[in-house]
Amino acid sequence: MPTDLTDVFEEHRALLTGVAYRMLGRAADAEDVVQEAWLRWTADDRTGVREPRAFLVRITTRLAIDRLRRIQSRRESYVGPWLPEPIVTDFGPAVPDTAERAVLADSVSLALLIVLESLSPLERAVFVLREAFGLPFAEIATALDRTEAAVRQLAGRARKHVDEGRPRYDVDPAQRRDLTERFLAAAAEGDLEGLLALLAPDVRLVGDSGGKAKAPLRIMEAADKIGRFMVAVAQDMGESYEFRFEEINGGPALVVLLDGTVDVVYQVDVRDGRIACMYILRNPDKLRGLVLG
Repeated sequence: MPTDLTDVFEEHRALLTGVAYRMLGRAADAEDVVQEAWLRWTADDRTGVREPRAFLVRITTRLAIDRLRRIQSRRESYVGPWLPEPIVTDFGPAVPDTAERAVLADSVSLALLIVLESLSPLERAVFVLREAFGLPFAEIATALDRTEAAVRQLAGRARKHVDEGRPRYDVDPAQRRDLTERFLAAAAEGDLEGLLALLAPDVRLVGDSGGKAKAPLRIMEAADKIGRFMVAVAQDMGESYEFRFEEINGGPALVVLLDGTVDVVYQVDVRDGRIACMYILRNPDKLRGLVLG
């Protein structure tokens, strides 16, 4: 195996993984796609490839589109609400610019990835490549084997769907963490009145267990109902649970471990200083691959 081929691929691995995850919403599927891209990259003589990054993005995007078309039918039979597989996001010194970090964090947020599920595979590919990674329309057109005009149309439709379907939340991570801590402290104390003060009147709770753990099988709405549910959940937790905050999908999240294994991930979205949406990820298949710092 020529060392230079390996080096070139590794140079772009993070980009390819980022594209695949945003396309598929599942880390394991993204890793499979990147591995397949690696096999195709090394299967032939690539000495004539002038722009390896564009070439690899094209391979990865097309593989992700094919896989997305296959797995969408499986999601239709998913037990309960579906949420993306959580990932730890630490952009580190490789992304020093605050504005760029904000864009990358937003592009993997649970709220956005949920809305992206409503797009066609091609629309999703165009949105991810353009909005998350800033690729020129001409490069996206080459990657998708479409005209630049067609790609611009896809981009316009995708942006319209996202704007119409995505709730508007405050993004201040310090505020999100503070509200999460206060909410869970109130739940642990059985302070229903304190909980209700932190919840928006139209708050929603989305739990993803895949039918393999305890979590609501329908989206819950209404502050009183969600507050009482969380009090009951907190009362069931014993001293064997460990709690820690991690940056998950671009924002602070509470990770609960049982005997050293991730048992549940809680994350909230905030609007006007109150919790507007709470996510509970409990599907063990999705939590198994969560690598904590």
